[in-house]
Amino acid sequence: MIILLVILAIITAVFVFKVLSRKKSYPPQSIVIDPLKITIQDIDRMVDGTGFVEYLYRLFLAMGYSDAYKTRGGRDFGSDLVFTDGEGVRNVVQAKCYSYPVGLEAVQEIYSSMRYYRAKKSMVISSNQYTSACEELASYNAVRLHSRSDLIEIINFFKSGQIDKAKDILESEPRIILESWDNKVIKKDFKVEKRWVAKK
Repeated sequence: MIILLVILAIITAVFVFKVLSRKKSYPPQSIVIDPLKITIQDIDRMVDGTGFVEYLYRLFLAMGYSDAYKTRGGRDFGSDLVFTDGEGVRNVVQAKCYSYPVGLEAVQEIYSSMRYYRAKKSMVISSNQYTSACEELASYNAVRLHSRSDLIEIINFFKSGQIDKAKDILESEPRIILESWDNKVIKKDFKVEKRWVAKK
């Protein structure tokens, strides 16, 4: 009888331990972010890009871009946000919350999304810096790259009530390389050219 009570006590203790150690699951809630309270350190702690996109979306609305909207997650066609700037021009935005420099695929994706969203301007906003290849490709395609320092300035101006200055940074013109294509040396793949000529 004592052995039975001991076994029953052990089973009860194991059951109680498992129930108490189980994490409580709550129904998923949409992310609510107040742009007046978020700092660059808060952005650095965001574990995935959805929080950063939500932050930028709420920041754009708070800055007066009333038509700003988030695109659809998995089928965003390379853009996270769309908004119309002060000149009435539609912009597409890709948000990159990275702990390392952003590569040129960000420029490829956002530039290719412009036709889908019928936008005339494109930009990438990052919590970090950009690779030199990314900067070069962006310069040839007029894609505006906002780095960490731009983001910090936008945040600071917004929080101090200087929204026009924050908008000036956001809507600033991209760095553009305008070289003559005649002087540009493009490395050719001679093997492919030989195969193509042979087929003729």
